[in-house]
Amino acid sequence: MKFAHLADVHIGAWRDPALKNLNLEAFRRAVHIILEAQVDFVLIAGDLFNTAMPALDHLKQAVILLKRLKKQGIPVYAVPGSHDYSPSGRTILDVLEEAEFLVNVMKGKVVGDKLVLRFTPDVKTGAKITGIRGKKGSLERKDYQLLDVQSLEQESGFKIFMFHTAIDELKPKELEMMESIPATELPRGFEYYAGGHVHIVEQKDLRDYKNLVYPGPVFPANFAELWKLGRGGFYIYDEGKLEFQPLNIKNVYRIEVDAEDKSAEEVNHAFEAKLQKKEFNNTIVLIRVSGMLRSGKPSDIDFKGFFKNIYNKSAFFVMRNTSKLSSQEFEEIRVSSGTVEQIEEEIIKEHVGRIKTSFSDKEEEMIKNLIKLMSEEQKEGEKKYEYEARMKQEVDEALSI
Repeated sequence: MKFAHLADVHIGAWRDPALKNLNLEAFRRAVHIILEAQVDFVLIAGDLFNTAMPALDHLKQAVILLKRLKKQGIPVYAVPGSHDYSPSGRTILDVLEEAEFLVNVMKGKVVGDKLVLRFTPDVKTGAKITGIRGKKGSLERKDYQLLDVQSLEQESGFKIFMFHTAIDELKPKELEMMESIPATELPRGFEYYAGGHVHIVEQKDLRDYKNLVYPGPVFPANFAELWKLGRGGFYIYDEGKLEFQPLNIKNVYRIEVDAEDKSAEEVNHAFEAKLQKKEFNNTIVLIRVSGMLRSGKPSDIDFKGFFKNIYNKSAFFVMRNTSKLSSQEFEEIRVSSGTVEQIEEEIIKEHVGRIKTSFSDKEEEMIKNLIKLMSEEQKEGEKKYEYEARMKQEVDEALSI
């Protein structure tokens, strides 16, 4: 038996035009490898798309790739993920299943107070596949609490359980706050547990649970994942052996600068040293700066100049992360407890006048107006683009732009 296990494809995840097609390109590369490997079937453990209703151009390209698999007699089995989820329960996966491009293996019914799942058999190999979908906010945990595990465990044969949730025993330290379930909530004795949702590459055997597997994303979906993983991939299971298939769509180069107790000028010099004699041909360049500046402000760091320099060295795309960069010129402000409005009032009064602006004579009033504007929600019946256009216009008016 030979099958591929993918998860978290997230087609459409990146909004920037330069990056928006990379997840799709990674999926295209994965399908090419799968066809060459001549697997018996494919598992997609959630989040084929980044939204329950993807853009039509992304849907069209995904259908073309799924059609290639279908033409070669390679069935695709899937469970919806948290990004595929919609409160109504309907997703684009329903359309793809109706068109026979994939099979959603979460099938069953509630009997009394139990969720009774049934298996989807793979015709060629006889493998029996079932699973539980993921939902936003880890709401799928209720499904596991209701799950009739006994009926699943009593079934004989080669069994695969698909899931799109975090498992305590496989969760990395940096994700310790993520909602998760213990492995004991899964049915015991399956040959393979095909996971998704947690963007890590991990395989672990536990007592009564062998081959608990997360393949990671097909392509990283944000800065942190690009920094940690550098690329995506998936697994191929072949007669009991697992082989990871890396998908190197773009090279990734990391530039990290420690700004702790440095001046903004010293940080600029450190950047210049790291860029000397470097070329970034078709590479995604990641910049991360952290620490508290001894003098100067984060805005004194010449990111604009560095970006220009890196692009001149043929980089494909440049991103930066300065979430942990601070300055002594912006020390933490302690405020007393109170209502949100009272706390906002204290913070505004503490900050007013620290930076010279063209609004200095009416800065406090303008800040309060902007906070009020930014708190407005989308009106009933108002489309998203209408809401965004209205907000932009109102902010422009408040800033006299």
